[in-house]
Amino acid sequence: MRMCVSKDSDDGQDSHQQGPREACGVVAVYGVDNAALTLYNGLFALQHRGQEGAGMVVSDGKILHYCKGMGLVSEVFTGDFAEHLPGRIGIGHVRYSTTGASKTVNVQPFLAECRDGMWAIAHNGNLVNAGELRDRYQKQGAIFQTTTDSEILLHQLADPSYFGQRDRIRAALAELCGSFAFVIARPNCVYAARDPWGIRPLSLGRLGKGHVVASETCALQQIGAEYVRDVNPGELIKLDENGVKSLRFADVPVGGYGQCVFEQIYFARPNSHVFGQSVYATRTAIGRTLAQEQPCDADVVVPIPDSGVLAALGFSHASGIPFELGFIRNHYIGRTFIMPSQKSRSSSVDLKLAVVPEAVAGRRVVVVDDSIIRGNTIQKRIGVLRRAGAREVHVRIACPPTRHPCYFGIDFPETNDLVAAGRTEEQICALCGADSVGYLSLDGLKSALANAGHYCYGCFTGRYVCGTEHVVCKHALERSGPDQLEDRHHRYGVMMQ
Repeated sequence: MRMCVSKDSDDGQDSHQQGPREACGVVAVYGVDNAALTLYNGLFALQHRGQEGAGMVVSDGKILHYCKGMGLVSEVFTGDFAEHLPGRIGIGHVRYSTTGASKTVNVQPFLAECRDGMWAIAHNGNLVNAGELRDRYQKQGAIFQTTTDSEILLHQLADPSYFGQRDRIRAALAELCGSFAFVIARPNCVYAARDPWGIRPLSLGRLGKGHVVASETCALQQIGAEYVRDVNPGELIKLDENGVKSLRFADVPVGGYGQCVFEQIYFARPNSHVFGQSVYATRTAIGRTLAQEQPCDADVVVPIPDSGVLAALGFSHASGIPFELGFIRNHYIGRTFIMPSQKSRSSSVDLKLAVVPEAVAGRRVVVVDDSIIRGNTIQKRIGVLRRAGAREVHVRIACPPTRHPCYFGIDFPETNDLVAAGRTEEQICALCGADSVGYLSLDGLKSALANAGHYCYGCFTGRYVCGTEHVVCKHALERSGPDQLEDRHHRYGVMMQ
């Protein structure tokens, strides 16, 4: 297998090493004029899912053209980029590191030439058996060019033992454990696949005579595509000149589905439908239930923007307490939770939100946020409110306490990172400096969800949808030294047979 990667010269070590994190976003198109611009618009709509890097691969029917790099979508794809990427078939990716460091070499899509031609893949999720599979291929002499779990699939597709099978893509996918939404490009077709538990979302849309696949329906909306349906858990779909072909690579797991509940709580954009449910409606319903379960004698309801706004709106409606925008967000600062290191998150908190003194001075404030993970954000916000003259600051959280690691692609893989782990609500309240802290109950959360039994609540309960015995931490796949990753900054390129 010959693989094409972009490389840079850093050593792959974040300033604060941590484990797998969410989120990434993927888009795929088939039979769409000017695929590059369509992918750009789709990735732009998914920018909230990853801000470290972006890339796309476009096929003109014979050659895979690519462009990728570090930064936001608008920073990577500039000027006349689409002229370098001709074609009507393609895939795209925005990255937030789940495994592997934040560096150019790990920016997707990944491309490779196998003995049956060219492949490109992009992945949202986290493969918990990546270390086991990587060890197997390295013992067979495989050389890995990146430090992410996603590259595993390319090596599976190049594995000679799969060539005798009728459909080696399905055979490869069936061997993976963990969360994944894959999009795969060949010169003349596109594939999309979702893990058997349905942990990560993936939707199919129609655009003219062509088709689109995206992590969220907001991307379909952005590019003017019509939503058709979700890609089903355990399903592989093929998009080619014959239309859409549906294939199964796995049955429904014995324990049932495990859709990530944090997609509804935090990650997905409010104008998306995720797992068949409106994110906007879900978050406002959660806020109403929170007000019923955790009432508060206060003068104003203030959200932590942007992710706490809808829950705060629901809280205000149910409680009758006026809603005020006590914080104004600087939209030139990225999402604090999905920044790549604790150092960057902490410094960003200082810049991200500015208090509006007129909204809070002399008032009893109830602050509503979607979640408390590490506590660095809410603690600073409480201090800012007090300095602005708030008489009291009460905190209400629109999910249960996050006490357990997530191994399926969310940024809290270690228990000691979690402020709620081993602490009571009273202790959390004292640590944050609030007058009171109240969390939504698990039953309250479930009451806002359609098909509540299809979700994973492992970060709240410690019970997971699939085995975690082979879990690898973020840097377990790092190379032994930076000298093995030479400095080659490829922005544009082609892969030819």
